[in-house]
Amino acid sequence: MSLRLRFALACAVVFLFVGTLLLATLYLVVRQSLEPRSGLGQPKYITLDIGQYWRGDLGYAVAQQRVSQVRAIYQDDTLYTVRTLGSFAVLAGAAGAFGLGWRTAAWVTRPIKDVTETARRVAQSHDLTERIGYDGPREEVKELTDIFDTMLDRLARSFDGQRRFVANASHEMRTPLTINRTLVDVAVRRPDATDDVKRLGESLLLVNTRHERLIDGLLALAEGEQAVLDRRPFDLTDVAEHVMDQVAGEAAEREVTIHRLLDSAPTTGEAVLVERLVQNLVENAIRHNHPKGEVWVTTRQRAERVELVVANTGLHVPPYEIEAIFQPFRRLHGDRLRSDRGSGLGLSIVRVITEAHGGTVTARPRDEGGLTITVELPAA
Repeated sequence: MSLRLRFALACAVVFLFVGTLLLATLYLVVRQSLEPRSGLGQPKYITLDIGQYWRGDLGYAVAQQRVSQVRAIYQDDTLYTVRTLGSFAVLAGAAGAFGLGWRTAAWVTRPIKDVTETARRVAQSHDLTERIGYDGPREEVKELTDIFDTMLDRLARSFDGQRRFVANASHEMRTPLTINRTLVDVAVRRPDATDDVKRLGESLLLVNTRHERLIDGLLALAEGEQAVLDRRPFDLTDVAEHVMDQVAGEAAEREVTIHRLLDSAPTTGEAVLVERLVQNLVENAIRHNHPKGEVWVTTRQRAERVELVVANTGLHVPPYEIEAIFQPFRRLHGDRLRSDRGSGLGLSIVRVITEAHGGTVTARPRDEGGLTITVELPAA
């Protein structure tokens, strides 16, 4: 029930209560006023039309009975009129109070509505530079909007600091790794390099590649948690086809067959981030597979949503481990040593990118082994 409706109902209930109380008081007052008076029962004399006085008790009984009948009839009619007309008046007044309260509530809650609209725009667009800027009098709504603007200022500074930290940390960590890779590559390619040096160099290059992949994953994880401000239309099918063309060589090397079941799936957002999402899912499906395994990639549109479904064969996955695979640095079956299977950030990145686009991601184990992961995004 909205605040405006509650306010209007409160006005109607208050009027109904007060009107009923006044009607009951009026009813009792009128009833008391119509009760018989003691002086009318035994008057000292009765004035006749002929101008003479009629004394004695001979005609008093008839007159008293007639007066009592007339009084009773008028009393019943008057009280009935008070009840009927009063009830209609109270109900009509309650309806009028509801309508007046409804109109008044719109005026009273207009500042709150402005606050709500601004908060909704900020939540949907993630634009922390927008402020409410309410210029009303110093009262409750003004205090609320000032607190909200202060909170937005702090959040904006916090996110800006986080972005700067991620960018600087990424640069500082990538630079020595790039230098290491270059030095090791040069050492390995020297003509006088021994077999031991070459094997050591290849191992160091693998470790360096793993660290670079880890840094890229952390950077993508941080970027995925940021706002998706530039929403542009694109087809999820085009992204999926591009990703599968890129991983075709790795799939052939691992003897994994990829099946494409692609229908048009128009959506909006950051195409680069969504490409990373699809790439992580397809690479996981290939790497967490067995030789001669299979991968199915499906895109389709259903009503107001588009779906990306990636299924693969592989080891059996217990249902209780499903939620854990979306946590950073969590791997299935305790595999923390195989660098060729990633850094444990792939599905974490998938989740944050999906949520940044207003979508959902779910996973379920296949009875034959492997996983089926479904990503739903808003349709364009």
